Amino acid sequence: ASEALKGRVLELNLADLNNDEDQSYKKVKLCVEEIQGRNCLTDFHGMELTRDKQCALIRKGQTLIEAHVDIKTTDGFVVRMFAIAFTKRRQDQVRNSCYAQSAQIRKIRKKMVEIMIKEASTVQLRELVKKLIPEVIGKEFEKQTQGIFPLKDTHIRKVKII
Repeated sequence: ASEALKGRVLELNLADLNNDEDQSYKKVKLCVEEIQGRNCLTDFHGMELTRDKQCALIRKGQTLIEAHVDIKTTDGFVVRMFAIAFTKRRQDQVRNSCYAQSAQIRKIRKKMVEIMIKEASTVQLRELVKKLIPEVIGKEFEKQTQGIFPLKDTHIRKVKII
C-alpha cells in the first residue's frame, strides 16, 4: 500500500464490516489516514442509509419529519447529522391516515435537534459511531416525542464529517 492511498474514502456496507446481515441497510464511509506496511488505518468519514431502505420507509397516509443539525464533538470534529421519522397509527385507530399538524411537526423537529445535540456534543467521535450503529438516538426520538405524536421508523438518515 503506497502513500497515494492516503485521504482516499472507502464506502462499505456495515453488514460486511460486522458480519451481521441485520445491518445491511447502512453504508459507512471510511477515510484512509495512515499506511502501515500492507494495512491501511482508516477513520470514520460518514454514514448513510441505503436508498432501498429509505424508499421502503416512505408510504402514503403518514407524515415524514426530517431534521438536521451541525454538532461539534468533544474531540473537535464537526458532524452534520440528518434524522428521519414517520408518524405512527395508534392501536385503536380506525382512520387509515395519521398526519401530524404543522405545529406538532415543528415541536417534534425541535425535540429531534435537541436530542441529536445532547447525544453528540458530549461524546467523542468514536463513541458517537458506537451510538449510531445500534440506532440508540432513533429509539430516543421515539421515547421523547411520544407525548407530541407517536413515531415509528426513526433513524439517523445520514452523518457527514465537515
